[in-house]
Amino acid sequence: MGEVLAVLSGKGGTGKTSVCAGLATALAREGKRVLCVDCDVGLRNLDISLGMTDSGALSFLDVCEGGYSLEQAAVHPLYPSLRFLTAPVNRPVQEISQTAFSQMLRQARTQFDYIFLDAPAGVDAGFYLIAQPADRFLLVTGPGPAAVRDAARVADLLELMGKGNTRLIVNRVSRKMLRTVGTTIDDVMDTAGLPLIGVVLEDPRVTLAASFGQPLLQYGPKGPAAKALRRIAKRIEGYPVPVSLR
Repeated sequence: MGEVLAVLSGKGGTGKTSVCAGLATALAREGKRVLCVDCDVGLRNLDISLGMTDSGALSFLDVCEGGYSLEQAAVHPLYPSLRFLTAPVNRPVQEISQTAFSQMLRQARTQFDYIFLDAPAGVDAGFYLIAQPADRFLLVTGPGPAAVRDAARVADLLELMGKGNTRLIVNRVSRKMLRTVGTTIDDVMDTAGLPLIGVVLEDPRVTLAASFGQPLLQYGPKGPAAKALRRIAKRIEGYPVPVSLR
């Protein structure tokens, strides 16, 4: 059975969506069967980070309501084991059936090794839609105090919901900035109250890849962000890969 991983953030601007796309493509490169679901109803952009803006993808609501099957999800042009469902634009998230969404994910577990849910930032109705059925949680934060405080709030809410297995990803890290403000990754972990699964350095290739309509692992495979995401993907698979700031 496959696993459902919710990729969350406490606030916008942490790079959550680029992290989600990078991890999904890293696993698909290894031959894993991966489904990416953009759950950011109203502000969808996972297709950009995946390099699938021209895919004409179905929305997850199309599948939830029975009009289409998971087999009809858009196939990635470079990674054939990766499929994608976008977010709907014609339905408020409050009107999406939790039961139907969870049922779709139960079916997806039988067809994919990993299902990534790119959650909306914050803790509105979209957060609860994806938090209920997820098996694991990847909480993406920047190193700044506001982002870390918001991440800690999300972690507290997950704990109140009885959800465990949450890991922290510190994204867009500048070593120079950390030295300047006297902050360490350990400080971020202590404030968020979560164990670390990875650190991703600031890398202009992330923005450039999206601008050119390419996945990061294709556009900038030797850059620090791509290397970090490949390491995190290995940890998701259970390999004891050390955390690195390179």
